[in-house]
Amino acid sequence: MIEIASRAPPPVLAIDGPGGAGKGTISRLAAERLNWHYLDSGALYRILALAGKLKGIALSDESALSDIASKLDIRFGTGSDERIWLESSEITDQIRTEQAGAAASAVAALPAVRAALLERQRAFRRMPGLVADGRDMGTVVFTDAIVKVFLTASAQERADRRYKQLIAKGIDVKLCDLLADIQTRDDRDSNRAIAPLRPAADAVLIDTSSMSIDEVLQKVLGLVDLQTS
Repeated sequence: MIEIASRAPPPVLAIDGPGGAGKGTISRLAAERLNWHYLDSGALYRILALAGKLKGIALSDESALSDIASKLDIRFGTGSDERIWLESSEITDQIRTEQAGAAASAVAALPAVRAALLERQRAFRRMPGLVADGRDMGTVVFTDAIVKVFLTASAQERADRRYKQLIAKGIDVKLCDLLADIQTRDDRDSNRAIAPLRPAADAVLIDTSSMSIDEVLQKVLGLVDLQTS
């Protein structure tokens, strides 16, 4: 009998880290450079929290939220198109607020919700490859990723970045409030019982506090080159 070698799964670059460390920016740019697919796993939790809110479901109702998670009708834009749709409505701006981020962190701590979204996230893995952005991409969702990166930055630096982004959009916020929100979310994400925020044992840690976007991107792409060349 002739044995047919099994085809290797599409490669994955897993980029994890706390909010404001630069995951989204670096992941999108890396996916564009590599011509790979892109998964914004955090958006799934933000969308779920919004969907629950629209249906009048409490963020603590694990059973109802996990049921919604298994049936979400979501569509993401491709390439440079960052728009997101829930059913027929574009919700891009609605899920990018600080309140949406806090709500996402709350529902992400629910085990049944994480289980419901796990296979949905893994379904994004297609040829020629995937860049997965999140908090447990390297530790839970794609444990066999060819490269695992954990981006971090000080809470103050992340608050400063977010403050500048929101002010540029004409949104009036207080830096001290943003810092407090970031610290609260870090604590909740790092101490939840299921899939806590932490680097994988084989992840490369990159502190982006004093690095430019291009410097971080080149370092990440260099890691991929080492594994694919």
